[in-house]
Amino acid sequence: MTDASLRAAAGLGTFERWLSLWVALAIGAGLLLGNLFPGTFSALASLEVASVNLPVAVLIWAMVYPMMVGVDFGALAHVGDKPKGLIVTLVVNWLIKPFTMAALGVLFFNHVFAGLIPPDDAQAYLAGVILLGAAPCTAMVFVWSNLTRGDATYTLVQVSVNDVIMIFAFAPIVAFLLGVTDITVPWDTLLLSVGLYVMLPLIAGYVTRRNLVGRGGEAAVEAFKARMQPFSMVGLLLTVVLLFGFQGQVILDRPLVIALIAVPLLIQSYGIFFVAYAAARAWRIPYDVAAPCALIGTSNFFELAVAVAISLFGLGSGAALATVVGVLVEVPVMLSLVAFANRTQHWFPAGRGVR
Repeated sequence: MTDASLRAAAGLGTFERWLSLWVALAIGAGLLLGNLFPGTFSALASLEVASVNLPVAVLIWAMVYPMMVGVDFGALAHVGDKPKGLIVTLVVNWLIKPFTMAALGVLFFNHVFAGLIPPDDAQAYLAGVILLGAAPCTAMVFVWSNLTRGDATYTLVQVSVNDVIMIFAFAPIVAFLLGVTDITVPWDTLLLSVGLYVMLPLIAGYVTRRNLVGRGGEAAVEAFKARMQPFSMVGLLLTVVLLFGFQGQVILDRPLVIALIAVPLLIQSYGIFFVAYAAARAWRIPYDVAAPCALIGTSNFFELAVAVAISLFGLGSGAALATVVGVLVEVPVMLSLVAFANRTQHWFPAGRGVR
């Protein structure tokens, strides 16, 4: 191992090193519990405001909040001094990702899987994956950034700029790719999600950081983050249990359909990551910016995609099912990419992105 990879391994606790195993167990637990206690999970699934599931929102908030404590507001003004990571993120997310997802959907659902999927179902699944491709991640990317020791301040800027662009670009891109013009964006879902997953934890993190710095400086901040890390990971595992529990019966009833939908999503996820990662390496972007900028494009804003699929096509539609499969695929894929990034950080220049 190189010195950089040794430092990365040393920076991961025992729990984090075995995170893939814990996630696999959480997936199994979710499937089992969802089928043993369907009434309980139906009740939890019904706790929604503007199509945002509140139990999942609370758990994601718990995951994101400790990472927001690491955001240095004083460094935000210097992000523009090193714009390369932001440029890679925006080009991949808005000029490449939606269109490659649509192309892969057409290839697999209309051609490769034509004999396995009825034409009407194929078009519904295609619509679902297009919705996923046009919605880059808002909340979970802070988890992936943290696991790669990414620059929390730079990651916040990347996500925030994405959110602003999404307000203006999501509907036109989806309308163009679906070939329709009457797209109703659930603005309440979009705004509530940004508020719950970004603004509230950011404010709480800012207040906490200011108090910690006043008492003990940056050392106090790092000590607090270390104490909170296990809770953040437990929040991730409980989120996985809930998501798989909500869809446990569907997964077991239609395993072939789930597998077919997962194929283009897997190819898209890994392909987008390596496009962004290779661009960051070629441009010699520091690792703590390069890893998050590649992971942002790979992960999806699944809350928005699911909500739009339900509002446009219905709760039981193939489009809604495809967006849910995106949720199921995402966690294992992202963990594998986090592991790859941590092992290859020696490919990139060292140093803090905006510090």
